[in-house]
Order: sequence, then structure tokens, then C-alpha cells
Amino acid sequence: MSHEEKLDTLKNVLSFSHRIKGEHLFYCPYCNHHNPKLSVNIDKNVYKCWVCDTRGKDIWRIVRKFGDFRDKRTWRSFSEEIDYSETSIFEALFGEKEEEQEEKLTLPEEFIPLSNKKNPISARAPLKYLADRGIGKKEIINWKIGYCSRGEYGGRIVFPSFDKSGNVNYFVARTYGDDWVKYRNPPATRNVIFNELFVDWKERVFLVEGIFDAIFLGTNAIPILGSTMNEDSKLFKKIINNDTAVYMALDDDAEKKSMRIIESLISHGTEVYKVDTSGFEDIAEMPKKTLDKRIKSAKMITNEDFLSRKIRSIVGV
Repeated sequence: MSHEEKLDTLKNVLSFSHRIKGEHLFYCPYCNHHNPKLSVNIDKNVYKCWVCDTRGKDIWRIVRKFGDFRDKRTWRSFSEEIDYSETSIFEALFGEKEEEQEEKLTLPEEFIPLSNKKNPISARAPLKYLADRGIGKKEIINWKIGYCSRGEYGGRIVFPSFDKSGNVNYFVARTYGDDWVKYRNPPATRNVIFNELFVDWKERVFLVEGIFDAIFLGTNAIPILGSTMNEDSKLFKKIINNDTAVYMALDDDAEKKSMRIIESLISHGTEVYKVDTSGFEDIAEMPKKTLDKRIKSAKMITNEDFLSRKIRSIVGV
């Protein structure tokens, strides 16, 4: 599509002002400043507000958040024509090509899927445990959940993770019995994108701590498995490369970890929102209506917001 066709779509989404030196100035929908301070370069597919410092490397983020269904459909048709054969954002930032090959892993030999129409008697205990956690048949099928009744992972529910090619790259094994060790990890690196096969990087992603939080949230929720997310991780690089908006929804007691991740993301121009998880042990324990309300009210964190939060945490306010 031409420059003019893209501009027409943006005019439907934003209040158009005027053009200066190849860039178009709009009224910023993020800070609602009274002057047109949102500078958009359609040809380079970047934007920046000179007041609130909102910025990004994909105009789709603006259309996705503020456009209607027709605007989104039109803009997605533009993106399908983009040629990604040139140097990617990943290469520009990190000086290396993104790895195509994921480490392959196999599920335990004793793994039994719980999506079968007829399950063995040994499936009763894990099914009851899942039901008590609010996980039913739909979630079991979507997340390919199974269990092991014997072997190294005996007495544990197994949550597989699939890479973008559909290969198993990790799994989480959680006890459904009396084993005091809640989780047993496979002999593989945690530097994976859990269930990348089902992630849409053009939509917002939710970062959560554990697998139950991810299941509770539904699509596009990625558990970081309780670990930190440094700039060398595959997940961090994928977010930056795709310029994906991030909703941070780590447990309330992981505030320091959450803020470290947010600091790294916003330093690379990522659009980050902080979901309030206070008052609950984790996302999975939160009533659905409460969670929906908190997601809707989550505000984007700017550099100024981050510094303010950091100062308050230091002085204990």
C-alpha cells in the first residue's frame, strides 16, 4: 500500500494536524497534549511523542490500541506486505542473527495426555487437582496438559512448552500429590519462550511468573518460570525485535524483579503496562472480573513514571 493509503488510515485513528519534513504530527492519544506533538514517520514505521516520550518502532501499536475493527483490518493488510528479508531490528540492536534452532526436548516416556476422551483410572487424581485450580477440559486441550503416574516425574502434572516449529523445548512438572518438592524441572535450559508456538507477537503479551497464571490469563500470556528476564534471553530479544507491547503481571511480592525487567524494556523503547496484582498471592487466585478491570486500567509506564516508582521504593513510600 502507498504512503497516502497508510496516512488515510491514521487519519481515521488520530486527529491529523500537518506534515513537517517527511513526518506527520498528530495529537498524542497517550498524553492528550493540547498541541500536536506525536511525530509519525510512515515510511520508517516509527513514532514518538515529544511531550510524554511515548515511542515505538511499529505504528501498528497505535492502530491496535486506538483504532476500530476496520482500521485494524486495513493496517494488518499493510503489514502483510512488509519485506523482512533486510536486517531485522534484532540484528541492528544485538549485532547477530536470531537463532532459528531451538533446543529440542522430549516429554517423559511415561507422559499420558489428559485430553483423551477416555482416561485411565490413574488420571482421576490429576484431573481433580486441575479442577480444584479452575482448569477444565478446554484449558487441558489448549495447553496439551498431561501427567505421569510413575517414573522420574511420577505423581506430577506435566505442562509442555512448544517452540515456534512445534517442537517441545521445555516442560513444567507439578506435583498433584504429597511430594514436598512442588516442581521438578527437566534437564534443559530455561532460556526458552514458553509455548511460543501460540504467541501472536503483533498483539500485547502478558508476562507472568508461573504456568497457572498463564493458563488463567489465556492467550498471549508467557510465564517466565519465576526467573529474571535479562537482555540476553530469547524472550527479551523477541519482544524487542517485534516491538511488542508488554503487560507486566508478576506476583505482588516480585516488585523488584518486575521493575528491573520494566527498566530494561523501556530503555529499548518498548510499550510497557503494569498490572496491579496487589492483594492476591498470584494472578491465578484473582477473580476474573477483578483481573479484567485491572488490565483495563493498567497504564503505560514512561521513563518519568519508572524513576518516580524507583525513588518511592528507595525511600519506602
